[in-house]
Amino acid sequence: MAHIKSQEKRNRQNEKRKQRNSQEKSSIRTASKKVHAAVESKDKEVSQALLQKFVKNIDTAAQKGVVHKKTAARKKSRLAKKVNALTAKQ
Repeated sequence: MAHIKSQEKRNRQNEKRKQRNSQEKSSIRTASKKVHAAVESKDKEVSQALLQKFVKNIDTAAQKGVVHKKTAARKKSRLAKKVNALTAKQ
């Protein structure tokens, strides 16, 4: 336990940020799973719409520093490749 006021405040701030970051990461994973499910069901329009929402989520998370910018780019690229392959087949 911290005995210094500034460290107690720092601990409170860290806990708030930890919860906020975990919620943000969870929403990214959920959005990714929804896109994967739409691609599996071969629904072109829905998968494209969900991909746009996913890209928005992960871009804001990368901007805030929740995930690294290159991690965000990699995840966006891989999902976009799957969605584009789906549209190219049809």
